[in-house]
Amino acid sequence: MDKADISWMLVSTLLVLMMAAPGLALFYGGMVRSKNVLSVMLQVLCTFALGVVLWFVYGYSLAFTEGNAFFGGLSRAFFSGMFNSADGTYAMSGSLTELLFASFQATFAGLTCALIVGSFAERARFSAVLVFTVIWFTFAYVPIAHMVWFASETAPGLLNARKALDFAGGTVVHINAGIAGLVGAYVIGKRVGYGREAMQPHSLPMTFIGAALLWVGWFGFNGGSALASNEGATLAFFNTMIATAGAILSWLFTEWAIKGKPSMLGAASGAVAGLVGITPAAGFVGPGGALIIGVLAGIVCVWGVNGLKRMLRADDSLDVFGVHGVGGIVGALLTGVFNAKALGGLGAGTGEMMSQLWVQLEGVLLTIVWSGVVAWIAYKVANMLCGIRVPEDQEREGLDVTSHGESAYHS
Repeated sequence: MDKADISWMLVSTLLVLMMAAPGLALFYGGMVRSKNVLSVMLQVLCTFALGVVLWFVYGYSLAFTEGNAFFGGLSRAFFSGMFNSADGTYAMSGSLTELLFASFQATFAGLTCALIVGSFAERARFSAVLVFTVIWFTFAYVPIAHMVWFASETAPGLLNARKALDFAGGTVVHINAGIAGLVGAYVIGKRVGYGREAMQPHSLPMTFIGAALLWVGWFGFNGGSALASNEGATLAFFNTMIATAGAILSWLFTEWAIKGKPSMLGAASGAVAGLVGITPAAGFVGPGGALIIGVLAGIVCVWGVNGLKRMLRADDSLDVFGVHGVGGIVGALLTGVFNAKALGGLGAGTGEMMSQLWVQLEGVLLTIVWSGVVAWIAYKVANMLCGIRVPEDQEREGLDVTSHGESAYHS
């Protein structure tokens, strides 16, 4: 046991918790209309909480114990065997207690579930969102986490065996959630009045505060993924800083050139795009590579939330796919490039740029197909059980009042 490692990981777990509530809740809450702000905040909070509980019950065990290439077993269900109350001993995972490692991973599981709700904000029935979350968490998040992150000499996860690189969740978190959100936008359909009525963010200061909290919390997300208070954590820490700074500027100047004015919403979105882009690469690339990844993620995600969104014709309300899906794909692929020692990286994985890039592409494509199929089934089941969309009159009045009996603002 290393007390420095445990201290850093306790802080990192708290930082990732801060990313969900308040960070993501405020970021999403500010971008919807005032009549729906509480509903989206509640969906973020409750899907996060549901993900954490499911992680404790069976998710961690299925993701991080030996089984086959897709799922583990149930030996750690309810965190069994991590703590012995009879003699006060703890099972270890490296220099950490396994309980702390599982706690850190619980925040990832919950946050990934919460990210998805931005795609269908302002029109989904709360009960259906919870049903969807249970199904998607079980059959998409858990197996992809196992495939990417579970290392074992005898039965590693499918993509781990292929030496796919994902330091902190480019495939497991961002592409996974982005694709699930895009499928949801198609299945649930466009908001009433979409394309004909103004649907401007109701509080950009709230969104700015949320983005700032996300950036700070992300140092735990990426830096904590070193799983130790060591040199790797410092590399991931600085890469998280420089990539995000680069993405803020690249998004802003791209938007300025295209639309004639730089916007605060653009800068905040650029920050998230940079954070998403550097996530899979944070501990594998040098600072120069991190800056390039951030700059490119910012530029490509501007296209993701504008040109690509128009091409897809989906009402992805808060651009979950345009930022998390697209940014995650950019980051996952560029990890294979800038991981190369010739470009300042650590040379992890296969060590060869082209072969690593191919493995990264395999991981991206598998995640897209797996998450997309599971999400489609999960939405259909949720619709059969609950009815996934609220009635049109309730949607027009707003979900805060009609679904939850409360209002964020009183005249």
